[in-house]
Amino acid sequence: MTTTVRAIDEFHALKGQHLGYSDWHLIDQKRVDLFADATDDHQWIHVDPERAKDGPFGGTIAHGYLTLSLAPGLIHDVIVVEGMRLGVNYGCNKVRFVSPVKVGSKLRLGAEVADVQDVEGGVQVTLDLTLETEGSDKPACVAQVVYRYYS
Repeated sequence: MTTTVRAIDEFHALKGQHLGYSDWHLIDQKRVDLFADATDDHQWIHVDPERAKDGPFGGTIAHGYLTLSLAPGLIHDVIVVEGMRLGVNYGCNKVRFVSPVKVGSKLRLGAEVADVQDVEGGVQVTLDLTLETEGSDKPACVAQVVYRYYS
């Protein structure tokens, strides 16, 4: 289910509410390799499936920052904001990589509105995000992110 915000002032009523979950998305080796190329982080645990078979996770894992970088795209499965002139990613208050995301697994995002503050011309919305790996008891990543929406 996707939450639709028709005007940015509606965010105030959503404070404290869980907005739902994204669809599950496959994390494949190609995506991990492309991220490694983009960031120049080619550590074997991410890009060498043969060597990683004997590593601590039994195979390659996604970069923590790859997991986090999927949040802006996955959030669109959870919330659609209409009635705005501009929306910007304002940053992160806190990020933790709780458990590894094994290549071949599926990931989804859950979001809760932690805080809403008025700013000049709009609102600042703080979201508590949880990125989960299918079948895992622990989240892959928890992050508190801040967006600004301007009308």
